[in-house]
Amino acid sequence: MLSTGAQNYWIEKMTLSGFRKMALSLHETTESLHMDHPDFRIAGKVFATLGYPDKSCGMVKLTPKQQAAFMREDPEAFMPVKSAWGLRGATTLHLRAVTPEMLRKALEAAWANTAPKGLTDRIQGQVI
Repeated sequence: MLSTGAQNYWIEKMTLSGFRKMALSLHETTESLHMDHPDFRIAGKVFATLGYPDKSCGMVKLTPKQQAAFMREDPEAFMPVKSAWGLRGATTLHLRAVTPEMLRKALEAAWANTAPKGLTDRIQGQVI
């Protein structure tokens, strides 16, 4: 799906299937279900969800510092989850607003935040 960006150029927008494909492309990621929506895990721990709080959104598990940086870079695409989780870095992303490049960066950060240290050490310097 293509749409006109704020600077009058064409950029690809993210879809549910694109989010899923991108999340599952990360090293040793598995998909599961949590509260009736898909989640993505590394070593059994959730780093992202899809369809929460609704089907137009996803969630990534960032640090508060990362969350602030993503929100500064793209305030239309990223916002804190509405709860104490949001204060801890859980970040809602709007699929229609996020570009694939920004989603990739957010998913990789969330994956790295959640993955066991031994795994992150082993693949450091490689594409996740």
